[in-house]
Order: sequence, then structure tokens, then C-alpha cells
Amino acid sequence: MQRRAYVSGGAAALAALTLGVTALAGCSGGSGADGGDTDSKGGGPSGTSVQPGKYRTLLEPCGSIQRSTLRDLLPGAAALPEEQRERAYRGTPTVTYDTDRRAGCSWKTDGPDGSHRLSVDFERVVSYDPTVSDDFRAQQVYAGKEAEAGIESPSATAPSAGTPSAPAPSGGTAAGGTASGAAATGAAPRATAQAPKPGAASTPPPGPAATASTGSAPSGTPEGLEPRVLADLADAAFLDDVLTRAGSTAQHRTVSVVFRTSNVVVTIRYGEQPARVTEVPDSKELQEKAQGLARNLAESFED
Repeated sequence: MQRRAYVSGGAAALAALTLGVTALAGCSGGSGADGGDTDSKGGGPSGTSVQPGKYRTLLEPCGSIQRSTLRDLLPGAAALPEEQRERAYRGTPTVTYDTDRRAGCSWKTDGPDGSHRLSVDFERVVSYDPTVSDDFRAQQVYAGKEAEAGIESPSATAPSAGTPSAPAPSGGTAAGGTASGAAATGAAPRATAQAPKPGAASTPPPGPAATASTGSAPSGTPEGLEPRVLADLADAAFLDDVLTRAGSTAQHRTVSVVFRTSNVVVTIRYGEQPARVTEVPDSKELQEKAQGLARNLAESFED
């Protein structure tokens, strides 16, 4: 009996020692805030989390466009004195508070034939909701821009199988998180995109644009070059074309290309105002140049 009591006492002491070591390890283990990734997501209600987006940084926007491309997009710079020409090609950085999340640059030149304006904006989207991925949040941001342009993508009326949907919020959203669907961006969902602009045809015109978009053509846009979805650029993309009057006579055209690659949304705006008041900026030329730049930037993000 005495030996049996001694063995039981030894086992109890060993168990107490094991519990003490486990408690000590629990207090000292794990990584603190300094050791974690600022984009990391905590566990959701079920203890699971989604992966962060593909991109953790952004390109430097003013240096993201090759000099040869800038010469083509800004023809007026060639006639400037060397110092002014170099300044024009360097561009002006957009002021942002976090260049890893938002960055941009703009260029402008005035020449004898007219003026040109170019800007690029990079937005790296991060979702702080542990149940919503960065990519899905970026899809919502992109969809909001599409709706603002009055463009409805083919997937708007019939979501494809396997398309993720954001979970319904339980009593609110986390900072930087989202509610369900494209309403999180403050814009209408794709299925209820803005109504066509006045004067639009009731049916899309023939040609590639007819199958790619239900957007409407602004006044002065040639048939087949209407605002539309671009099916062959990045994960999703669209083009907008707007002709306006600057002042009382001069006509100004701005072509915008917006595309999403994973969790980054890129916006390009390229505009021209001819010097002659009777001249209308060429949609085809501006669209081709803007799309060419968009493809170059999409490839740069992939590198």
C-alpha cells in the first residue's frame, strides 16, 4: 500500500510539472503585431480565413510607362525645350497617404495641334473581413466603376456557376470590409447598372461591341467604338469614351480604360483637345492607344 501511494504521488507531481510547462509555452508562443503581415486576415467565426491577394505592393506609376510610349501618347512634348520635355515625361505623382495601397501619376502637354492629358491610377484592394478575399473585394470595386460608367457586363444578368458571393454581414462590417455584393461600393450592382445615356439605340449596333457590352454610345462616338466591356484584357476590363465641350467651342474627348488584375484595379484616362475648334478628336486612335497602354501595364503587373 505504501509503495502504491508513492507511485501515485510521483505521477501527480509529473502531471503538475507538465501542466506548468504547457502554460508557460502558451504565454510565450505566437507572433505579435510586429511579426505579422499587415494584410493578414484573422480567423473567421468558423476558425478559417481566406488567402490575401496576389499583389502586396504596387508599381511606381510615374516610372511604369516606357519613354517610347510617352512620346507616342504626348506628341506635343517633342517640340518643347529639352528641360521642359524631360519634365513633361517625368509626370506628376498623385498625392496619396499609402503608396502600397494607392498610387497614381499624370502627364500633360500642349502643342500646336492640340493638348493631350494622360493619367494612371493604381489601387491595391485589401479586405479586412476574414471571410471575404481581397480578389472578391477587388471585383466589387471594379463592378462599382463599371456601374458608374453605365456599362453592364454580360455576367450581370446571369452570374456564372462557381462565382463567389460575399457572406451576409452579422451586425456590421469590419474596417475595410464589405457588405454583400457590389452594394458595398456604394454603387448599384451590375444587374442594376445606370440607365443608358440619352439618345442611345435600343439595341447594340452590329460588330464586336454588340456582344461585349450593353453600354450606350455618347454623342460623337462612331458606331462600333461605343463604351464596352473588353473581353481580352486582364481578369476584367471595360472602356469608356466621352466627348465634351471645353468652354463654348473646343471639343475634348477622354477615353478611359479600367481593368482588374487579381486584387489591383487600374484606371487609365487619356484625353485630347484639338487646337482647331472644328476638329473632333479621333475615337479610334485614342482608344487604340489607351488599350495598348493598358495591355503593357497588365503585363508589367504579371512580371
